[in-house]
Amino acid sequence: MKMYKLIPLLFALIVTFSSNAQTLKLDAILDSIRIAHPMLKVYDNEIRAMDEAAKGAKSWMPPQFGLGQFMTPYDVRLWHREGDIPGMGSVMISGEQMFPNKRKLEADEKMMRSMSAVEKEKKNATLNELIVLAKEFYYDWIILKKKLLLLNQNEKLLELMIKNAEIRYQNNLEKIGTYFKAKANLGNLQNMRLMTETTVNERRIQLNTLMGRNSKIYFDIDTIYQMNDYSEFIIDDSFFLQNRSDIKALSREIDLNNLKQESEKQALKPQFGIRFDNMVGFGGQPVQYSIMGMVKFPMAKWSSKMNKATIESLKWKANALQSEKEVMANEYRGMFYEILNEMELKKKQITLYDEKIIPAFRNNFKSMLLSYEQNTEELFMLYDAWEKMNMAQLEYVELVNESLKLHVKLERIIEKK
Repeated sequence: MKMYKLIPLLFALIVTFSSNAQTLKLDAILDSIRIAHPMLKVYDNEIRAMDEAAKGAKSWMPPQFGLGQFMTPYDVRLWHREGDIPGMGSVMISGEQMFPNKRKLEADEKMMRSMSAVEKEKKNATLNELIVLAKEFYYDWIILKKKLLLLNQNEKLLELMIKNAEIRYQNNLEKIGTYFKAKANLGNLQNMRLMTETTVNERRIQLNTLMGRNSKIYFDIDTIYQMNDYSEFIIDDSFFLQNRSDIKALSREIDLNNLKQESEKQALKPQFGIRFDNMVGFGGQPVQYSIMGMVKFPMAKWSSKMNKATIESLKWKANALQSEKEVMANEYRGMFYEILNEMELKKKQITLYDEKIIPAFRNNFKSMLLSYEQNTEELFMLYDAWEKMNMAQLEYVELVNESLKLHVKLERIIEKK
Protein backbone atom coordinates (compact mmCIF):
# COMPACT_ATOMS: atom_id res chain seq x y z
CA MET A 1 0.00 0.00 0.00
CA LYS A 2 2.83 2.35 0.84
CA MET A 3 4.33 1.90 -2.62
CA TYR A 4 1.02 2.81 -4.28
CA LYS A 5 0.89 5.97 -2.20
CA LEU A 6 4.38 6.93 -3.29
CA ILE A 7 3.77 6.52 -7.02
CA PRO A 8 1.63 9.71 -7.45
CA LEU A 9 4.20 11.69 -5.44
CA LEU A 10 7.10 10.44 -7.57
CA PHE A 11 5.17 11.19 -10.74
CA ALA A 12 4.47 14.74 -9.52
CA LEU A 13 8.16 15.25 -8.73
CA ILE A 14 9.21 14.03 -12.18
CA VAL A 15 6.72 16.34 -13.88
CA THR A 16 7.83 19.28 -11.73
CA PHE A 17 11.50 18.59 -12.50
CA SER A 18 10.83 18.30 -16.21
CA SER A 19 8.77 21.49 -16.31
CA ASN A 20 11.46 23.41 -14.43
CA ALA A 21 14.32 22.09 -16.57
CA GLN A 22 16.89 24.78 -17.21
CA THR A 23 16.99 26.12 -20.77
CA LEU A 24 20.38 27.54 -21.70
CA LYS A 25 21.30 29.81 -24.57
CA LEU A 26 24.64 29.56 -26.32
CA ASP A 27 25.97 32.77 -24.73
CA ALA A 28 25.26 31.43 -21.23
CA ILE A 29 27.12 28.20 -22.00
CA LEU A 30 30.12 30.10 -23.40
CA ASP A 31 30.20 32.36 -20.32
CA SER A 32 30.24 29.30 -18.06
CA ILE A 33 33.15 27.82 -20.04
CA ARG A 34 35.13 31.06 -19.67
CA ILE A 35 34.62 31.00 -15.92
CA ALA A 36 34.74 27.35 -14.93
CA HIS A 37 36.65 25.22 -17.43
CA PRO A 38 39.58 23.55 -15.58
CA MET A 39 42.07 24.01 -18.42
CA LEU A 40 41.66 27.79 -18.31
CA LYS A 41 42.33 27.70 -14.56
CA VAL A 42 45.58 25.87 -15.28
CA TYR A 43 46.65 28.75 -17.53
CA ASP A 44 45.61 31.31 -14.90
CA ASN A 45 47.78 29.59 -12.30
CA GLU A 46 50.72 29.33 -14.71
CA ILE A 47 50.43 33.04 -15.55
CA ARG A 48 50.27 33.96 -11.86
CA ALA A 49 53.31 31.75 -11.14
CA MET A 50 55.34 33.51 -13.85
CA ASP A 51 54.30 36.97 -12.65
CA GLU A 52 55.28 36.08 -9.09
CA ALA A 53 58.64 34.72 -10.26
CA ALA A 54 59.29 37.96 -12.19
CA LYS A 55 59.12 39.92 -8.92
CA GLY A 56 62.48 38.44 -7.93
CA ALA A 57 64.22 39.24 -11.20
CA LYS A 58 66.15 42.20 -9.74
CA SER A 59 67.65 40.26 -6.86
CA TRP A 60 71.38 40.69 -6.16
CA MET A 61 73.77 37.84 -5.61
CA PRO A 62 73.85 37.00 -1.89
CA PRO A 63 76.76 38.41 0.15
CA GLN A 64 79.46 35.97 1.25
CA PHE A 65 80.96 35.93 4.74
CA GLY A 66 83.91 34.01 6.12
CA LEU A 67 85.52 33.39 9.48
CA GLY A 68 88.86 31.68 10.05
CA GLN A 69 92.54 31.98 10.77
CA PHE A 70 94.85 34.02 8.59
CA MET A 71 98.59 33.41 8.12
CA THR A 72 98.74 31.39 11.31
CA PRO A 73 101.78 29.13 11.94
CA TYR A 74 101.27 25.47 12.83
CA ASP A 75 103.49 25.87 15.85
CA VAL A 76 101.12 27.12 18.52
CA ARG A 77 104.02 28.53 20.58
CA LEU A 78 104.56 31.15 17.91
CA TRP A 79 101.10 32.54 18.50
CA HIS A 80 102.15 34.11 21.82
CA ARG A 81 104.13 37.27 22.38
CA GLU A 82 107.78 36.80 23.34
CA GLY A 83 109.15 39.98 24.88
CA ASP A 84 109.05 42.68 22.26
CA ILE A 85 108.24 40.17 19.53
CA PRO A 86 104.46 39.96 18.90
CA GLY A 87 102.78 36.64 18.21
CA MET A 88 102.13 35.38 14.70
CA GLY A 89 98.76 34.72 13.03
CA SER A 90 95.30 36.24 13.34
CA VAL A 91 91.58 35.55 13.17
CA MET A 92 90.01 36.97 10.02
CA ILE A 93 86.42 37.96 9.39
CA SER A 94 85.69 38.60 5.70
CA GLY A 95 82.73 39.75 3.63
CA GLU A 96 82.21 39.93 -0.13
CA GLN A 97 79.48 41.41 -2.31
CA MET A 98 79.16 41.54 -6.08
CA PHE A 99 77.18 44.45 -7.56
CA PRO A 100 75.01 43.35 -10.51
CA ASN A 101 74.73 45.23 -13.76
CA LYS A 102 71.57 47.35 -13.44
CA ARG A 103 70.77 46.97 -17.14
CA LYS A 104 71.18 43.19 -16.86
CA LEU A 105 68.64 43.11 -14.02
CA GLU A 106 66.20 45.25 -15.99
CA ALA A 107 66.59 43.00 -19.04
CA ASP A 108 65.99 39.90 -16.91
CA GLU A 109 62.87 41.45 -15.37
CA LYS A 110 61.39 42.38 -18.75
CA MET A 111 62.18 38.90 -20.06
CA MET A 112 60.48 37.15 -17.13
CA ARG A 113 57.42 39.41 -17.26
CA SER A 114 57.01 38.76 -20.97
CA MET A 115 56.86 35.00 -20.36
CA SER A 116 53.36 35.33 -18.90
CA ALA A 117 52.26 37.31 -21.98
CA VAL A 118 52.96 34.22 -24.11
CA GLU A 119 50.84 32.09 -21.76
CA LYS A 120 47.99 34.62 -21.90
CA GLU A 121 47.80 34.31 -25.68
CA LYS A 122 48.00 30.52 -25.43
CA LYS A 123 45.11 30.65 -22.97
CA ASN A 124 43.08 32.69 -25.48
CA ALA A 125 43.89 30.17 -28.22
CA THR A 126 42.75 27.30 -25.97
CA LEU A 127 39.59 29.23 -25.09
CA ASN A 128 38.87 29.63 -28.81
CA GLU A 129 39.11 25.86 -29.30
CA LEU A 130 36.82 25.21 -26.31
CA ILE A 131 34.27 27.68 -27.67
CA VAL A 132 34.41 25.95 -31.07
CA LEU A 133 33.70 22.61 -29.36
CA ALA A 134 30.79 24.11 -27.43
CA LYS A 135 29.30 25.62 -30.59
CA GLU A 136 29.64 22.31 -32.44
CA PHE A 137 27.87 20.42 -29.63
CA TYR A 138 25.21 23.13 -29.26
CA TYR A 139 24.37 23.39 -32.96
CA ASP A 140 24.49 19.62 -33.31
CA TRP A 141 21.92 19.41 -30.49
CA ILE A 142 19.67 21.88 -32.33
CA ILE A 143 19.86 19.74 -35.48
CA LEU A 144 19.15 16.60 -33.47
CA LYS A 145 16.02 18.20 -32.00
CA LYS A 146 14.85 19.22 -35.47
CA LYS A 147 15.55 15.69 -36.66
CA LEU A 148 13.56 14.23 -33.74
CA LEU A 149 10.61 16.46 -34.57
CA LEU A 150 10.77 15.37 -38.20
CA LEU A 151 11.08 11.69 -37.26
CA ASN A 152 8.07 11.94 -34.95
CA GLN A 153 5.96 13.60 -37.65
CA ASN A 154 6.89 11.08 -40.32
CA GLU A 155 6.49 8.20 -37.88
CA LYS A 156 2.89 9.28 -37.21
CA LEU A 157 2.19 9.56 -40.93
CA LEU A 158 3.59 6.10 -41.52
CA GLU A 159 1.57 4.64 -38.64
CA LEU A 160 -1.61 6.09 -40.12
CA MET A 161 -0.74 4.62 -43.52
CA ILE A 162 -0.11 1.21 -41.94
CA LYS A 163 -3.39 1.24 -40.00
CA ASN A 164 -5.28 2.28 -43.12
CA ALA A 165 -3.56 -0.50 -45.11
CA GLU A 166 -4.52 -3.07 -42.45
CA ILE A 167 -8.18 -2.09 -42.76
CA ARG A 168 -8.00 -2.20 -46.54
CA TYR A 169 -6.26 -5.58 -46.49
CA GLN A 170 -8.99 -7.03 -44.32
CA ASN A 171 -11.48 -5.85 -46.95
CA ASN A 172 -9.32 -7.25 -49.77
CA LEU A 173 -8.61 -3.76 -51.06
CA GLU A 174 -4.82 -3.72 -50.51
CA LYS A 175 -1.78 -5.82 -51.38
CA ILE A 176 0.37 -7.06 -48.51
CA GLY A 177 3.88 -6.43 -49.97
CA THR A 178 4.07 -2.67 -49.50
CA TYR A 179 2.47 -3.03 -46.06
CA PHE A 180 5.43 -5.08 -44.76
CA LYS A 181 7.88 -2.64 -46.34
CA ALA A 182 6.17 0.22 -44.51
CA LYS A 183 6.27 -1.75 -41.24
CA ALA A 184 10.02 -2.30 -41.68
CA ASN A 185 10.59 1.38 -42.37
CA LEU A 186 8.57 2.24 -39.26
CA GLY A 187 11.03 0.15 -37.25
CA ASN A 188 13.92 1.98 -38.92
CA LEU A 189 12.41 5.33 -37.94
CA GLN A 190 11.97 4.20 -34.36
CA ASN A 191 15.57 2.95 -34.26
CA MET A 192 16.78 6.24 -35.72
CA ARG A 193 14.80 8.14 -33.07
CA LEU A 194 16.40 6.08 -30.26
CA MET A 195 19.87 6.74 -31.65
CA THR A 196 19.11 10.45 -32.00
CA GLU A 197 17.83 10.68 -28.40
CA THR A 198 21.01 8.94 -27.19
CA THR A 199 23.15 11.43 -29.10
CA VAL A 200 21.19 14.30 -27.51
CA ASN A 201 22.14 12.92 -24.08
CA GLU A 202 25.77 12.72 -25.21
CA ARG A 203 25.72 16.39 -26.25
CA ARG A 204 24.23 17.34 -22.86
CA ILE A 205 27.03 15.47 -21.07
CA GLN A 206 29.70 17.03 -23.30
CA LEU A 207 28.42 20.57 -22.72
CA ASN A 208 28.19 19.99 -18.97
CA THR A 209 31.80 18.82 -19.03
CA LEU A 210 32.92 21.90 -20.94
CA MET A 211 31.11 24.10 -18.39
CA GLY A 212 32.95 22.36 -15.56
CA ARG A 213 29.69 20.99 -14.12
CA ASN A 214 28.39 17.60 -13.05
CA SER A 215 27.81 15.65 -16.26
CA LYS A 216 24.42 14.42 -15.03
CA ILE A 217 22.86 17.89 -14.63
CA TYR A 218 19.78 18.00 -16.82
CA PHE A 219 19.13 21.03 -19.01
CA ASP A 220 17.73 21.90 -22.40
CA ILE A 221 18.85 24.41 -25.02
CA ASP A 222 17.21 27.23 -26.91
CA THR A 223 16.78 26.14 -30.51
CA ILE A 224 16.77 29.71 -31.85
CA TYR A 225 20.08 30.48 -33.57
CA GLN A 226 21.50 33.13 -35.86
CA MET A 227 24.18 32.72 -38.50
CA ASN A 228 26.37 35.74 -39.18
CA ASP A 229 26.84 36.76 -42.80
CA TYR A 230 30.52 36.80 -43.80
CA SER A 231 29.99 36.96 -47.55
CA GLU A 232 31.22 40.58 -47.66
CA PHE A 233 33.96 40.00 -45.09
CA ILE A 234 37.32 40.88 -46.66
CA ILE A 235 40.48 39.87 -44.82
CA ASP A 236 44.21 39.72 -45.47
CA ASP A 237 47.22 38.31 -43.61
CA SER A 238 47.40 41.34 -41.31
CA PHE A 239 43.94 40.50 -39.95
CA PHE A 240 45.15 37.15 -38.63
CA LEU A 241 48.42 38.64 -37.36
CA GLN A 242 46.37 41.01 -35.22
CA ASN A 243 43.48 38.74 -34.18
CA ARG A 244 44.54 35.09 -34.00
CA SER A 245 45.72 34.21 -30.48
CA ASP A 246 48.06 31.45 -31.64
CA ILE A 247 49.77 33.86 -34.03
CA LYS A 248 49.88 36.57 -31.36
CA ALA A 249 51.47 33.98 -29.05
CA LEU A 250 54.25 33.60 -31.64
CA SER A 251 54.64 37.40 -31.66
CA ARG A 252 54.99 37.35 -27.87
CA GLU A 253 57.57 34.57 -28.22
CA ILE A 254 59.52 36.73 -30.67
CA ASP A 255 59.42 39.60 -28.14
CA LEU A 256 60.58 37.18 -25.44
CA ASN A 257 63.31 35.97 -27.77
CA ASN A 258 64.55 39.53 -28.29
CA LEU A 259 64.57 40.14 -24.53
CA LYS A 260 66.61 36.98 -24.04
CA GLN A 261 69.12 38.34 -26.56
CA GLU A 262 69.30 41.60 -24.63
CA SER A 263 69.87 39.69 -21.39
CA GLU A 264 72.70 37.71 -22.99
CA LYS A 265 74.27 40.90 -24.32
CA GLN A 266 74.15 42.51 -20.89
CA ALA A 267 75.73 39.38 -19.41
CA LEU A 268 78.84 40.24 -21.45
CA LYS A 269 79.29 43.54 -19.55
CA PRO A 270 81.77 43.78 -16.62
CA GLN A 271 80.48 43.03 -13.12
CA PHE A 272 81.96 44.79 -10.10
CA GLY A 273 82.21 43.83 -6.45
CA ILE A 274 83.97 44.57 -3.16
CA ARG A 275 85.73 42.44 -0.54
CA PHE A 276 86.55 43.47 3.03
CA ASP A 277 88.73 41.48 5.46
CA ASN A 278 89.24 42.30 9.15
CA MET A 279 92.10 40.57 11.01
CA VAL A 280 92.48 40.40 14.81
CA GLY A 281 96.12 39.35 15.44
CA PHE A 282 97.50 37.05 18.09
CA GLY A 283 100.06 38.01 20.71
CA GLY A 284 99.65 41.77 20.62
CA GLN A 285 99.51 42.20 16.87
CA PRO A 286 97.52 45.27 15.79
CA VAL A 287 94.06 44.87 14.26
CA GLN A 288 94.43 44.96 10.48
CA TYR A 289 92.14 45.08 7.48
CA SER A 290 92.18 44.77 3.74
CA ILE A 291 89.67 46.08 1.23
CA MET A 292 89.63 45.18 -2.45
CA GLY A 293 87.53 46.06 -5.45
CA MET A 294 86.77 43.20 -7.86
CA VAL A 295 85.66 43.01 -11.44
CA LYS A 296 84.58 40.14 -13.70
CA PHE A 297 85.40 40.29 -17.42
CA PRO A 298 82.89 37.96 -19.13
CA MET A 299 83.63 39.60 -22.46
CA ALA A 300 87.00 37.87 -22.64
CA LYS A 301 87.31 35.69 -25.72
CA TRP A 302 87.66 32.41 -23.80
CA SER A 303 84.66 33.14 -21.54
CA SER A 304 82.18 34.76 -23.93
CA LYS A 305 81.76 31.97 -26.51
CA MET A 306 78.61 30.56 -24.90
CA ASN A 307 76.88 33.96 -24.64
CA LYS A 308 77.72 34.91 -28.20
CA ALA A 309 76.55 31.52 -29.51
CA THR A 310 73.26 31.88 -27.62
CA ILE A 311 72.71 35.38 -29.04
CA GLU A 312 73.26 34.11 -32.59
CA SER A 313 70.96 31.12 -31.97
CA LEU A 314 68.18 33.36 -30.64
CA LYS A 315 68.45 35.59 -33.70
CA TRP A 316 67.78 32.67 -36.05
CA LYS A 317 65.02 31.36 -33.82
CA ALA A 318 63.28 34.75 -34.10
CA ASN A 319 63.52 34.50 -37.89
CA ALA A 320 61.98 31.01 -37.75
CA LEU A 321 59.08 32.24 -35.56
CA GLN A 322 58.44 35.14 -37.95
CA SER A 323 58.31 32.76 -40.91
CA GLU A 324 55.94 30.49 -38.97
CA LYS A 325 53.63 33.46 -38.37
CA GLU A 326 53.52 34.25 -42.07
CA VAL A 327 52.84 30.61 -42.99
CA MET A 328 49.96 30.36 -40.50
CA ALA A 329 48.39 33.66 -41.62
CA ASN A 330 48.56 32.56 -45.26
CA GLU A 331 46.98 29.18 -44.46
CA TYR A 332 44.17 30.74 -42.42
CA ARG A 333 43.40 33.19 -45.21
CA GLY A 334 43.12 30.34 -47.73
CA MET A 335 40.96 28.26 -45.37
CA PHE A 336 38.67 31.25 -44.73
CA TYR A 337 37.83 31.82 -48.39
CA GLU A 338 37.59 28.08 -49.07
CA ILE A 339 35.00 27.63 -46.29
CA LEU A 340 33.21 30.83 -47.32
CA ASN A 341 32.86 29.46 -50.85
CA GLU A 342 31.47 26.17 -49.53
CA MET A 343 29.05 28.04 -47.27
CA GLU A 344 27.66 29.92 -50.25
CA LEU A 345 27.02 26.58 -51.97
CA LYS A 346 25.20 25.21 -48.88
CA LYS A 347 23.16 28.40 -48.64
CA LYS A 348 21.97 28.01 -52.23
CA GLN A 349 21.21 24.31 -51.71
CA ILE A 350 19.20 25.04 -48.55
CA THR A 351 17.20 27.70 -50.41
CA LEU A 352 16.56 25.25 -53.24
CA TYR A 353 15.32 22.56 -50.85
CA ASP A 354 13.28 25.05 -48.83
CA GLU A 355 11.56 26.75 -51.76
CA LYS A 356 11.30 24.04 -54.42
CA ILE A 357 12.29 20.47 -53.59
CA ILE A 358 10.53 19.90 -50.26
CA PRO A 359 7.32 21.77 -51.23
CA ALA A 360 7.17 19.69 -54.42
CA PHE A 361 7.58 16.38 -52.55
CA ARG A 362 5.09 17.53 -49.89
CA ASN A 363 2.51 18.44 -52.53
CA ASN A 364 3.15 15.13 -54.27
CA PHE A 365 2.48 13.28 -51.01
CA LYS A 366 -0.72 15.26 -50.37
CA SER A 367 -1.88 14.51 -53.91
CA MET A 368 -1.14 10.79 -53.50
CA LEU A 369 -2.84 10.75 -50.10
CA LEU A 370 -5.98 12.30 -51.57
CA SER A 371 -5.96 9.82 -54.44
CA TYR A 372 -5.36 6.96 -51.99
CA GLU A 373 -8.30 8.05 -49.86
CA GLN A 374 -10.43 8.10 -53.01
CA ASN A 375 -9.20 4.60 -53.93
CA THR A 376 -7.60 5.79 -57.18
CA GLU A 377 -4.01 5.02 -56.07
CA GLU A 378 -2.46 2.05 -54.32
CA LEU A 379 -0.43 1.99 -51.10
CA PHE A 380 2.96 1.54 -52.79
CA MET A 381 2.47 4.82 -54.68
CA LEU A 382 1.56 6.65 -51.46
CA TYR A 383 4.45 4.98 -49.64
CA ASP A 384 6.84 5.96 -52.43
CA ALA A 385 5.67 9.58 -52.18
CA TRP A 386 6.10 9.52 -48.39
CA GLU A 387 9.57 7.96 -48.65
CA LYS A 388 10.78 10.61 -51.10
CA MET A 389 9.36 13.40 -48.94
CA ASN A 390 10.98 11.89 -45.83
CA MET A 391 14.38 11.56 -47.53
CA ALA A 392 14.22 15.13 -48.85
CA GLN A 393 13.40 16.48 -45.38
CA LEU A 394 16.28 14.53 -43.80
CA GLU A 395 18.64 15.75 -46.53
CA TYR A 396 17.49 19.31 -45.82
CA VAL A 397 18.23 18.93 -42.11
CA GLU A 398 21.66 17.50 -42.95
CA LEU A 399 22.40 20.47 -45.22
CA VAL A 400 21.53 22.84 -42.38
CA ASN A 401 23.81 20.79 -40.11
CA GLU A 402 26.70 21.01 -42.58
CA SER A 403 26.11 24.75 -42.99
CA LEU A 404 26.25 25.28 -39.21
CA LYS A 405 29.46 23.25 -38.97
CA LEU A 406 31.04 25.39 -41.70
CA HIS A 407 29.87 28.50 -39.86
CA VAL A 408 31.59 27.28 -36.67
CA LYS A 409 34.79 26.51 -38.63
CA LEU A 410 34.75 29.99 -40.14
CA GLU A 411 34.34 31.65 -36.74
CA ARG A 412 37.12 29.46 -35.36
CA ILE A 413 39.46 30.76 -38.06
CA ILE A 414 38.67 34.44 -37.41
CA GLU A 415 38.50 33.64 -33.67
CA LYS A 416 35.10 35.11 -33.04
CA LYS A 417 34.22 34.46 -29.40
